[in-house]
Amino acid sequence: MQDYIDLAKKNGIVLLDNGKCQFCGANTQRGIHECLEIFNLGFQDIDFANAENHIYKFLIVDAHTLQHPEIHGRWSNHFHLTRLHLIFKYNIKWTYKLSPKLSDYLNKYKRHKQTERLSPPETNKRGKITSSYIKEKSTNELISKDLIRKWATEVYNKWNAHHKVVDIIAKDFLDTN
Repeated sequence: MQDYIDLAKKNGIVLLDNGKCQFCGANTQRGIHECLEIFNLGFQDIDFANAENHIYKFLIVDAHTLQHPEIHGRWSNHFHLTRLHLIFKYNIKWTYKLSPKLSDYLNKYKRHKQTERLSPPETNKRGKITSSYIKEKSTNELISKDLIRKWATEVYNKWNAHHKVVDIIAKDFLDTN
């Protein structure tokens, strides 16, 4: 399995080792590396063992991935943007059981759309809220949840140029599941 450094290299991206995150603009000292650390270790205010809080895990993953598409596989944009679309537009109560179903659906979808790409918004223009912002501003679970929802909504809206594409995917996914 490729890690983010390998994927960046494959995508022709040179990762910067210091300063703000080159993709989302997070206030970091070690660039994307620290941004990913915050993503992987942060948000301790939320009890993710509680099933009611799983939605926040999905929102975190989707927002962070869509702010950093250069270090993910090409089709991850489709997956994460479609999942946010299903959550925000269709009010789907996302569960862990739905993620593999969406992934399977996208595997079938992409067979007929080999050239389709969802081009990301410009770097540092993918939403003002970042993982470091949430880490800095969160003082309790309620504030954390509110900021995470705002973060995911903001990132989703920054990808609005592709909402029509993911709406087609979402409707077909809903019809088949």
